[in-house]
Parts: sequence; C-alpha cells; structure tokens
Amino acid sequence: MKKSALVTGGAGFLGSHLCDRLLSEDYDVICMDNFFTGQKQNIAHLIGNPYFELVRHDVCHSYFCEVDEIYNLACPASPVHYQYNPVHTTKTSVHGAINMLGLAKRTHARIMQASTSEVYGDPEVHPQSESYWGKVNPIGIRSCYDEGKRCAETLFFDYWREHEVDIKVVRIFNTYGPRMHPHDGRVVSNFIVQALQGQDITIYGDGSQTRSFCFMEDLIEGFRRMMQTEKGFTGPVNIGNPGEFTMLELAEKVIQFTGSASKLVFQDLPQDDPKQRKPDISLAQEKLGGWEPKVQLDEGLQRTIDYFRTQV
Repeated sequence: MKKSALVTGGAGFLGSHLCDRLLSEDYDVICMDNFFTGQKQNIAHLIGNPYFELVRHDVCHSYFCEVDEIYNLACPASPVHYQYNPVHTTKTSVHGAINMLGLAKRTHARIMQASTSEVYGDPEVHPQSESYWGKVNPIGIRSCYDEGKRCAETLFFDYWREHEVDIKVVRIFNTYGPRMHPHDGRVVSNFIVQALQGQDITIYGDGSQTRSFCFMEDLIEGFRRMMQTEKGFTGPVNIGNPGEFTMLELAEKVIQFTGSASKLVFQDLPQDDPKQRKPDISLAQEKLGGWEPKVQLDEGLQRTIDYFRTQV
C-alpha cells in the first residue's frame, strides 16, 4: 500500500523538489500552496500524475486530510518576500505549525518542520551546533521570520511533550539550485540573475561576511533520511554544507561561470544581517546514516546557472 504525504509549500523551490522525490519513491503526494512565493511552473510537470494532488490553500487555515507524513515547508524564506508582509510571515510560521501539528495529532502522522539556520540569528559561536540557542533580535526587520521559526520549533516540541506527536525538526542552512525564484532577493539567485543580465553585482557590506551553501539535492536527501529515523529522535538537526565562502568569493565564481562582464558595487549591510553562517553537521552525520553534502559549490553553481539561463 502506498504511503501518503502532505507537503505544505509544495510548489516552492524546495517543496517541488521534495514532491518529485516522494513520487519517485512511490508516495501518494498532496501538494499544498497558496502561491505567494510558490510557482505553478515548479510543479506543472506533475499535473496529470494520478498520485499527485495540488491544493491551493493557506496553511494559516485549518486543513483536513488523511496522510502518513507531513512536511511543513510553508513560509516565504527570503528577506524580500518575508518582509513584504511580516505579520502574515509570522502567522504562517505560528498558525501554520499549530494547524499542521493538529492534523498530525489527529491522524497520528509523522511531521517534519523545515526550520532554519536563522534561529541562530547573528551567531556568537562558529560553526553553529544544535545546542546553541542563538542571538536573535526580537523586534528587528528580520524578526517576523527568525522569531516565527523559533516559535514554530517551540510548538513542535510542546506538541511532542504534551501530546506525543511524532515530530522531526531540521534547520536548513542556505540552500540553492534550480527552481529558485529569480527575484527572491537571496544572494545566489541575485548574483546569477545580475550576472546573466549584465548588471552590476550588488554586495552588501564589504563582502567579507560568510555563508555556507547547500545544493538542493543534498538537502532533500537529508529530509528523507530525517523522516526515516527512529521514533523519539526529534532533532533539531542542522542540514547544510559546511563549506564556507565570503560574498566576494561567491560573486567571483558567478562572474567566472557566467562569463559576465558585471562589476561589483557595494551597499550598506541590512539590519541584523549575520556576519557568519556555517553549520556543524556532526549530528546529521551521526544520526542520518552518514549523510553529508555531495555537490560542492562549483558544480552546484554551474547547474543553477544553467537553469537560470532558461528563465531570465
């Protein structure tokens, strides 16, 4: 008998790749999205598959179905999008978590929360391990996302302790790849789009701040392995690539791989922008069957650039 899964945010960048993966593993998949940032083109190739169902629905409102697994990915994940309507961003994280946890409680489904490295804020420890509680501004322009995701984690663990809901929590570090929204404001898509269009590449600050970039295939593999861990292992688990690059290094790679003549321009660093971000993935390696990223930045960038050449 087929297993069934609900993917909230299923028409988004990561959600659509997760839907592909689940269908390839013989799942019956319900894809839920309100299309605030999700795109129909991401899942258009799945329409007509008898085991794929698309539901236009906002996770802030109750939803009822019978499923074995729930992947809660719904939430705008880039500053441009989550700051556009910050109240709704917080509602998506908090009300969405409550609604999906309620569904998991009723159906006895296993549920995974797609949390974020943003729960660590502008970290005082480097690299960041799951035991670090973070340094987050609760009233800044990024707080709707950072604190929304932190509260969602709180809800997941309280439902686990109070109602014995079978939870899994992963913390996603910067992820990139085909199907990223070309105008989502994240650094990889920003740099690639600007380079392909021959525009100046915008660097915030002096470009010395660092990020670690995980290719989407590696992340989805981490999701699946996390969902298959023993009951009672809740996480949170960092999923990301510990390779660390400055923004200047990333910009130089994008210019090289696109063959662009773009120049670098520098602007002020946004409020509360983290200076360093790098995951400690030792827990993932231990608990997820030796999981570690396979696709390194040069290969992943080239594959992402090939995708964006068809989009811009």
